[in-house]
Amino acid sequence: MNSNHAAVSKGLLFELQEAMASGNVAKRVDRLRRVTDLFVNAPLDYSDDQIAVFDDVFQCLIEQIETSAKAMLANRLAPIAKAPPQLMRTLAFDDAIDVAAPVLSQSERLDDKTLIENARTKSQHHLLAISKRKTLSDAVTDVLVERGNQEVVESAVNNPGARFSENGFRMLVTKAGQNDNLAVCLALRPTIPRHHYLKLIARASATVRARLEASNSANAANVSSAVQQAAQAACAARSEESIRIQSLVQLLKNDGRLNEEQIGEFAEAGRFEETNAAIALLANISVSTVENMMIESNSEGVLVLAKVTGLSWETLEKILAMRRDVVQVDDAINIEDYHSNYDMLKVSTAQQVLRFYRMRQSTAESVPA
Repeated sequence: MNSNHAAVSKGLLFELQEAMASGNVAKRVDRLRRVTDLFVNAPLDYSDDQIAVFDDVFQCLIEQIETSAKAMLANRLAPIAKAPPQLMRTLAFDDAIDVAAPVLSQSERLDDKTLIENARTKSQHHLLAISKRKTLSDAVTDVLVERGNQEVVESAVNNPGARFSENGFRMLVTKAGQNDNLAVCLALRPTIPRHHYLKLIARASATVRARLEASNSANAANVSSAVQQAAQAACAARSEESIRIQSLVQLLKNDGRLNEEQIGEFAEAGRFEETNAAIALLANISVSTVENMMIESNSEGVLVLAKVTGLSWETLEKILAMRRDVVQVDDAINIEDYHSNYDMLKVSTAQQVLRFYRMRQSTAESVPA
């Protein structure tokens, strides 16, 4: 701290004591403004110890002052990386959203633990402010998706700096079934895992497109074109990753290392796309056919794929476990019944059922959108 700042600080200390002793709110607000000016004008000059002193002073000054004064303070200090940390926490948890929002949406002083605590206990307005941060970890977005209302969830999904966990995407796909706007936003995120994307499109793509056009009937053609172009851009990012995975699996096959043991390892590791690509290669069918059968609500298609590929029950059990964890499907049949059904399923029957699946998919793909 330079000498000018030091001199001003000493003068303010005496004034602070006077303002605190008198209990005069107007004096307290005036001192708050002056201390804020002092801090904002040269925040990088202060050490951690000096910032801690400011923290204590600010905490005293914001007691018993009106919301507008605290909102002014929040707006001025929230963008500053080295703003007093305890003050930032206090303002972030203020019930008045005019006070809390600037801090929740901007302050670098709020760590994930604090953001999660805030998101679990405060209002939807607080959650909305959090959703607008420059970056969001998947731990934070898990809470936003779980507890947030429609506006909060859509804001988080539209935030390019937000990351989502496997469970977060799972919850989003479920919510998107009842929310067309969310379905569109989610489908256009390049980072959505392919299995969730497939599930989302299988459930809602036709409805989402129709409602988008209907809501803009005067300009339906332009809306449809814009949605299609954005969807193609998002699909391109996903397709690039899928091609990379399929190429790696193809290399394993070329080297003679793609076998049942490898499929079991993919499944145990929860590597959904690698498992699909491996089954497709060994069964000599398209990856899209395998994907569509894997995401269905029942597991009949998975049993058919395993039988055609020649997999043992032990490997199929690993695939079923991966499917429950990754795709989040839950059949009424228990695992013992699956084992019995798989033992009774003939290869010839499985091949016939697979031909039906492939024919059904070809028919669906040939129908104009």
